[in-house]
Amino acid sequence: MTMHTLRPVAFDHPDAVKLNDEVQLEYAERYGDDGDATWLDPGMFAPPRGLYLLAYDERDRPVASGGWRSQDANEEAYSDGDAELKRMFVIREARGHGLARRILAALEEDARAAGRTRMVLETGTKQPEAINLYASSGYTPCAKFGLYRFDDLSRCYAKPLTPAGTTTGRQRTGATA
Repeated sequence: MTMHTLRPVAFDHPDAVKLNDEVQLEYAERYGDDGDATWLDPGMFAPPRGLYLLAYDERDRPVASGGWRSQDANEEAYSDGDAELKRMFVIREARGHGLARRILAALEEDARAAGRTRMVLETGTKQPEAINLYASSGYTPCAKFGLYRFDDLSRCYAKPLTPAGTTTGRQRTGATA
């Protein structure tokens, strides 16, 4: 079994740039355009207001990426406390090993620790694997936001980031059962 290590890197790290170029080519191939036109600045992923992770294989090659950036209520329909997933990607040869799920869990944990209250993401109808990953990870459709909020091929999802140690669905009380 291949061992993969996750490492935080800057969004403009050469390995991150390489994977970002690859994901943009895949977007262009799937959608017949120039890829995701969302403007991203490396500083958007700098802790504590974001994080960018790469997965490396046993030969120290970058094989997967993903990041989150802080968002608050703005003209693109984000909400206060949002953490937005960006550039979740696994190269073709490394797919099927749970890397996207590992990166997603690590990003959720980090955003929760940073005080973000909801993880949001935008994907497209021509990325069924992404939709399946998010649906199976507890994400549900939400009001559209971001650059592609008016695009018919766009789909937006959200998942509450409940603080560690709290219960979901009901309030804790001092009573014991």
